[in-house]
Amino acid sequence: MYGLNAVRAVFARRPQAIRKLYLAEARIPQLQPLLKWCVANRVGYRVVEQDDLQKLAASAHHEGVVAEVLRDEPLSLSPWLRELPPGPCCALWLDGVGNPHNLGAILRSAAHFGVAAVLLPKHSTLTMSGAAARVAEGGAECVPFVRLGREDNSIAQLHGAGFSLAATVVRGAADLFATKLPERLIYVLGAEGEGMDAELAKACDLRVSIPGSGAVESLNVAAATSVLLAEWYRGVCNQRK
Repeated sequence: MYGLNAVRAVFARRPQAIRKLYLAEARIPQLQPLLKWCVANRVGYRVVEQDDLQKLAASAHHEGVVAEVLRDEPLSLSPWLRELPPGPCCALWLDGVGNPHNLGAILRSAAHFGVAAVLLPKHSTLTMSGAAARVAEGGAECVPFVRLGREDNSIAQLHGAGFSLAATVVRGAADLFATKLPERLIYVLGAEGEGMDAELAKACDLRVSIPGSGAVESLNVAAATSVLLAEWYRGVCNQRK
């Protein structure tokens, strides 16, 4: 994992997952609390050159710090649902989204708007990466992944917990801004280009699209997620304040 805010977020929420730390000398003042924790807990850290950090991160965007971190395993759907409090709740079902930068941007927006989880289909290979965590700017530590089981069972469980599913499509759907969104909502988002699975879209309770000028076909999935979440937050959470 790399990036200043990404590493700080891990330290704030699950420091026990940190196994080793590498940092540039210029980052020492900003990372003093983490370095003191490393010393107290016998977690090794090394001050290294920029070239070494770039090799460790496999990226030039390391922001002066790289950490070896234990991966946080996805939750299962049933226990996640049991722990949810009553009231408004929004989650994202990612059907085929794979680009780590899109995932990171989605997680950043999800954290900002208080999304309860990112739901992953049973056979999805999507996983947290250093690139996704850096782009998320700490948001990756705020939004858990939940691994779904069989699709029809997962939809039935979500319905049983009071959720409606909204397929997000480019055309042939209700205008997002003219739709009264339910308090408990799962936005189902498809991959760039192919979109979501047609059968999954049919199984959703409503279909929404984001209106625009038509100058381009659509927003990319990360930008669309921000708009979708902002509209849910405005229509549901703001109304309760």
